[in-house]
Amino acid sequence: MRRIDVRLAAGLSVLALATGCGGQQGGAATDDTASEVTCEVTEETRVGIATGNATGVYYVVGNALAGQLSGATGGKLTGTAAETGASVQNVEQLVGGQYDVAFSLFDTAVNAIEGKGSFTAPQPVQALARIYDNYTQVVVRNDSGITSVADMRGKRISTGSPKSGTEVIANRLLEAAGLDPAKDIRAQRLDLTKTVEGIKDGSVDGFFWSGGLPTGGLTDLFTTSGDTVRFVGLAPLLPKMAALSPGYQEGTIGRDVYRTATDTPTIVVPNVLLVRKDLDANVACAITRTVFEKRDALAQANPAAKGISLERARRTLPVPLHRGADKALKDLGAK
Repeated sequence: MRRIDVRLAAGLSVLALATGCGGQQGGAATDDTASEVTCEVTEETRVGIATGNATGVYYVVGNALAGQLSGATGGKLTGTAAETGASVQNVEQLVGGQYDVAFSLFDTAVNAIEGKGSFTAPQPVQALARIYDNYTQVVVRNDSGITSVADMRGKRISTGSPKSGTEVIANRLLEAAGLDPAKDIRAQRLDLTKTVEGIKDGSVDGFFWSGGLPTGGLTDLFTTSGDTVRFVGLAPLLPKMAALSPGYQEGTIGRDVYRTATDTPTIVVPNVLLVRKDLDANVACAITRTVFEKRDALAQANPAAKGISLERARRTLPVPLHRGADKALKDLGAK
């Protein structure tokens, strides 16, 4: 079986120096920019998919996608999904060659190609498609005294896994509320599983989470401890966040999602699937086609995948579409 990171060597070692990211470089092709894209994978190929925390939506949908690839390609293309720290780490390890496909929040993806934020240089990544939206979910204990992000001063707050998209958004929200994330809160950089445990046992006062609806870890929290926690609305911070990035948009967590008493206004961020720009175009095409043709199967794994639509698939700029993805979306009729 061909693993798609075996055929590169000298050229990509130069790329590794240029990007500043470590790890073994990967990719299914050298320079195939002139070859025709057929979407046919002719050799047995395995791709690694970087997802997120095990109780989050990236992980669930990523595993579902990995399971669909073989049947969609006559057994030629198979996938393995891995638990990761999510967006920032995913991009770093994608460029480093540990993975071939990565889930990412849109704002992190934009930072990656522009060499801003967590990235010191532009990263050689492109998009397969915009997929479903992530909802920023801020939860606090009822006994914490927190009713707004500004009230988190001095509190024990989980800002998400290190190098995750959640951490990026959490720090930006804290700054928008006039707080210094490094000084004004007692930051707990925890994954979602440990965060939920901390909220339940009282060692964490509140947390930020960016994920699809519903997220399994939050479903568990509100099912077992719903009388001890509540959401914090983010509408007052949207103008400042939108000024940072057009990817930050208005959204609502409906009361039916976690069976809360009221709807919660929040901030929504699109998700994108990323690959290295040198990924074999036919592999990229086949993966993209599978995402949309098997959307209903992905949605059975988690309802968030219902948000995957051809109408929004191309809305990835300034992150460029991979040419294999462009071919797939044209064939599928995406505008």
